[in-house]
Amino acid sequence: MRKNSKDSIVEAAVFLFNTKGFSGTSIRDIAAKAGVNPANIAYYFQNKKGLLEYCFTAYFENYLSELEKGYLLLEEEGAELALKKIVENLLNYQSKNIQLTRFILREMTLDSQMVREVMSTYHVKERYYLKKVLEKGMRTKEFRNHSVLYVILQFKSLLNTPFLNIHYVNEVLHILPHEKYFIEKYSREVFAWIDSVLCEPKSIPARRIVSI
Repeated sequence: MRKNSKDSIVEAAVFLFNTKGFSGTSIRDIAAKAGVNPANIAYYFQNKKGLLEYCFTAYFENYLSELEKGYLLLEEEGAELALKKIVENLLNYQSKNIQLTRFILREMTLDSQMVREVMSTYHVKERYYLKKVLEKGMRTKEFRNHSVLYVILQFKSLLNTPFLNIHYVNEVLHILPHEKYFIEKYSREVFAWIDSVLCEPKSIPARRIVSI
């Protein structure tokens, strides 16, 4: 399917922001890469800052939508399954949108007005959902008692590391986040962390000894 000019502009901008940096990319660079007139960028986004805001909003709206799908399993399926579904959904989303993911995660390391706005909106929602899942898991004894906020930090680090430190992850796990089997393999690693760090040990029923 042929992309419309708005999609082409966003795709070109994300590519250039990743390779040249936001400050090093001009409107003319984006227009040339997208094959559009610079006036098209002004029409859709007003300016480069508007384009940046659009990228942030698009990323986090879809990210939270995927997180919510896992969260909705909490009441019927329990905390462990809900958390593992969140892992699968978020890794799938980030892997399918790897260029946008890498750019947004790098931008989030900077102290800017944009980042502060994201922290006060999208990150608050994300923390709310994860906190609810973890707290319920601890109440129902699916999870061990831990500091919820520290668990969230560790969890976020596990999900973001493959996209921020691609070459290091490849050295350790021999897989890249755009490769076919990345989701399956890396999900297993995160699930193993959930099982060993968060989950209460599963009790093994005692075997019945039959005397002969």
